[in-house]
Amino acid sequence: MATFSNLFGAISIISLVLTLQLACFASAQLSPDFYATTCPNLRGIVRVAMREAIDRELRLGASILRLFFHDCFVNGCDASILLDETPTFTGEKNALPNRNSARGFEVIDTIKTRVEAACSNTVSCADILAIAARDGVVLVTRRTNMGSSTGPERRDNRKPSRRKHPNPLPILRPPGPHLRLRRQRPTSAHDMTALSGGHTIGFARCTTFRSRIYNDTNIDPNFAARRRTTCPSFAGGSGDDSLAPLDIQTPNRFGNDYYVDLLNRRGLLHSDQELFNGGSQDGLVRAYSGNQNAFYRDFADAMVKMGNISPLTGINGQIRRNCRVVN
Repeated sequence: MATFSNLFGAISIISLVLTLQLACFASAQLSPDFYATTCPNLRGIVRVAMREAIDRELRLGASILRLFFHDCFVNGCDASILLDETPTFTGEKNALPNRNSARGFEVIDTIKTRVEAACSNTVSCADILAIAARDGVVLVTRRTNMGSSTGPERRDNRKPSRRKHPNPLPILRPPGPHLRLRRQRPTSAHDMTALSGGHTIGFARCTTFRSRIYNDTNIDPNFAARRRTTCPSFAGGSGDDSLAPLDIQTPNRFGNDYYVDLLNRRGLLHSDQELFNGGSQDGLVRAYSGNQNAFYRDFADAMVKMGNISPLTGINGQIRRNCRVVN
């Protein structure tokens, strides 16, 4: 699956010029040029489809990035999250972290259909999801200067990993000193703090932040009062699905305002605010809040590590013709 090495280039304070470039995994089995001859138009197909989707609904950039996170953190980046459930097949879509919240599947369907028309049975859904997530970040950062994207032959899993699905996902847990990315060389809470910056775009449902706005003390009172107007204290009503931005300042632009929110005790989720709550990550949050380039660099590095979790290659897995069902 396409990774995020050198994901973010230099950002001018005035022009905010962003360059993203996908590079190969550390494994010698994977190559950034794998599709150069077998599907040379892959980059353009994914880019156009993501631009269309985000023009239609800006929020989809965050939705596709979230799908990528939730796919990789369970059993590796294998597109298992895309599989539909059937009466005899239990998938990941209804695992608690995904139920009624994971979205953007139709965007991946559109991309897969177009890719299959251009180069049948060549590009895995796993690679498509990674490239789409990358392009989604680019498009909500700056709508120009796309950089390049490639896919290094990831394969799709034939089965979901519902029983292995953590609740919550590691990215949603407060990053303690021993938290590590699963099945990857040891990483620190530093990586998790950078990855949490993915919450600089997107929205969350009332059910995920209700406890924080009514019970937490490390919260700006005005911020809590504002969120309470659309998220009632009782569960089970229509308010459960009310949405609020994860980044109150710029919910549709990928930047470092998320960390500024944390400094002001305006993190929407309890797990967000735990990054800045008198712990070991306070200094890093301060650094990212004042240095967007540092956040981009560390986010890119952490994405490389996450995207390198348990790849399926060669005879392992398959290339699904339809991302929702196994062949």
